[in-house]
Amino acid sequence: MRAPVAIVYHDEMLQHQPPGLEPEMRDYHARQLRARLGELVASGLWRHPERPERLSSLVERAREFDDGSLLWLSPERADEETVRRAHTGGHMERLDKLRGRKRMLSIDSTAVSPESVDAAFRAAGAACTAVDAVCDGRASSAFALVRPPGHHATAAHYQGFCLVNNVAVAARHAMAVHGAERVLIVDWDVHHGNGTASIFADDPDVLFFDIHRGAPYYPGTGALDDVGRGRARGTNLNVPLPAATSDLAVLEAFDRILIPAARRFKPDLVLVSAGFDGTREHLACKFSTALYAHLTDRMRRLADHLCAGRLALVLEGGYHLEPMREGLVQCLRALGTPGGELPPLQRSRIGLPAVRHAADALAQLSFLLRD
Repeated sequence: MRAPVAIVYHDEMLQHQPPGLEPEMRDYHARQLRARLGELVASGLWRHPERPERLSSLVERAREFDDGSLLWLSPERADEETVRRAHTGGHMERLDKLRGRKRMLSIDSTAVSPESVDAAFRAAGAACTAVDAVCDGRASSAFALVRPPGHHATAAHYQGFCLVNNVAVAARHAMAVHGAERVLIVDWDVHHGNGTASIFADDPDVLFFDIHRGAPYYPGTGALDDVGRGRARGTNLNVPLPAATSDLAVLEAFDRILIPAARRFKPDLVLVSAGFDGTREHLACKFSTALYAHLTDRMRRLADHLCAGRLALVLEGGYHLEPMREGLVQCLRALGTPGGELPPLQRSRIGLPAVRHAADALAQLSFLLRD
């Protein structure tokens, strides 16, 4: 009998409440943002997009979806040793000094409230708990519903709403605790996971595949020729997409680039940075929510084939609640009903030329894609 799908969640992550731009917020970055946003702030229309409802709404939808077959797991906070596997001592010291504070940290509106750092350590702990569940056989797969997100956080810096890189911490945890020798990280958030890429840029034991809206879209990184450094050259695979890219191009990138590379890499674990911000409401690409069912199904089948089904997904971005909720259900349905019928996709061909160009270029740049 197949083990259940696990949901990993803890209420403490709702205590991360990034401030808006109220007049009492007088730190440098708050003042700069207030000046740039102008009338939006004055009219009261601007709210921080990384708000607790992003997570509480998903948890509510997962509970509605659950027919009793999901395994709900409550994580501990990641301890300092666990987080240090992916982050520098200096970064840890900065985070410690931010405990109990309320401030804007950068011009991209990364911010903290008094409980944010503890919430971030809980999110990293949730990602590790998801790894534990699939590695010890309690779950066939796992989805860690977390915030703050993580994939923009580098080893030494917070960025892009991210304080701790949850997926990077989980990958290093899998290696240190469960003996994983190689880990595949797939990032389908519409923003490039620059933090994850930088942490593993010279690590040949981590294959990082990222499909994202190309520069100058935030954060402006993830160029096609950025394939890693030194012995890890060829293990960092980026597929930049043009505006309005839809489902067919993303699936072609998975089928022509990711899956062949993963089969040659032979990971012991598959991790997914699962953002739901590729839908048309987010104004970057035009993924349908049905696409997330197809991507999840491919990841499940790949994990079944390569690493005894060890697959853990970790929430990243997504700021419009309804497509996020539907995207989550599509993922959970694909995880829980192997071989089930998948929903129809949008048939737009936008983005296909860019993906085909990427496939041809990466075949020359990465040993994982050479014949």
